Amino acid sequence: MKQGFIHAYSGDGKGKTTAAIGLGIRAVGAGMKVIMIQFLKSRQSSELKALSKLEPDFKVFHFEKKRGFFNTLKESDIKELKSELNNALQFTKKLFDTKEADVIILDEIFGVIENGLVEEAHFQSLMIDKPQEVELILTGRKVPQLLYHSIDYISNIEKIKHPYDQGVLAREGIEF
Repeated sequence: MKQGFIHAYSGDGKGKTTAAIGLGIRAVGAGMKVIMIQFLKSRQSSELKALSKLEPDFKVFHFEKKRGFFNTLKESDIKELKSELNNALQFTKKLFDTKEADVIILDEIFGVIENGLVEEAHFQSLMIDKPQEVELILTGRKVPQLLYHSIDYISNIEKIKHPYDQGVLAREGIEF
C-alpha cells in the first residue's frame, strides 16, 4: 500500500489553486482519480472549464450557493453557509470511507477555518481520518497553527508584486 501525504499551498501570493490543480493533473497522468472540492469560490473560473475535459478522472465539486464576499454576508447567510460547508466536509469523509479518489483537493479550506466557519479541531479530526494511501491537498492563505504539524508538505507562495495593487482587476484566463 502506498503512503499518501498531506500537502498545503499557502500564502498571500497568486497560484495556490493553480499549484494544487497542477499536482492533480500530474496524478491523473499517472492513472489516479482526483476530486477537488472548492470552498468560498462562487465564480466559474477558466480552470474549471478545462478540468471538465478530464472527467471522470478529475472531478470538481461546490457545495455553496453563490453569495458574494464573506465580509458582506448577513448572519442568516453565514448560518446557511456553515451548513453547506458541513455537507462538503461530510462528503470529504465519505470519500475517505469509500476511497473513491486517490487525491483529494480541498481548495481554500484554510479560509473556511480562518473565518470561523469550521473549527480547527473539527477539521483536524477529519485529517486524522484520512486513509493512509490518499493524498490530501489543502490550500488557503494561512495554515492554521493547530494543523501545522499534521501536514507533510507546506509550500508558501509569497506575493512580491501584483498588478491588483495598482488597481488592475482580475483577468479571465490568468487570475480566474
